[in-house]
Amino acid sequence: MGRRIKKRALVDGSPRADAVRTVHDRYWAREFRSAVLYGVLLFGALVLLDCGFARLTAVRAGWWAALAVLLLIILTPPRVSAAAGALAARGLVTHRRVRTDRLAAVRISEGVSQRVILTDTSGGRLMLDPRVLIANPLLWHQLDQGARRSLEQGTLRSGTPVLERLGRRIDGELCRGTLRASGME
Repeated sequence: MGRRIKKRALVDGSPRADAVRTVHDRYWAREFRSAVLYGVLLFGALVLLDCGFARLTAVRAGWWAALAVLLLIILTPPRVSAAAGALAARGLVTHRRVRTDRLAAVRISEGVSQRVILTDTSGGRLMLDPRVLIANPLLWHQLDQGARRSLEQGTLRSGTPVLERLGRRIDGELCRGTLRASGME
């Protein structure tokens, strides 16, 4: 006997909470594996070096393991996800979330590594590497939709030029990727 699936009728036309799709950074797992690999390689190299000099003890191996774990923590990128008007970044220790449909400000930090800084009206603050948005067009789409809603509601007071520049950069990368994939570059 088959299972009977009931569909609930939507009264107000809004999507159900379980039907909303969550979008994740599709390259996070690869970067995490690389961070783990570098930690293991560092640990292995330090242990082999100590074995070569015949100075390896349990205490020294513990210190090398702690150093490898510290490298893993430093190299692990935050896992970025977007769903239902929110953008979240979960690190090994931290979890930050910002409402994209209630953005108040968007800016780019200048320096060695650029970061997109998003602030919402409730005080939530999120820093992202722009390369995450460039590599994940679906994350960018969620952010762009939320920013448009914020602009319509009047909560986004600063940062529209930043979003426009970032959008042009992402569109350019997508076009170059499409041309590269089709062999027309």
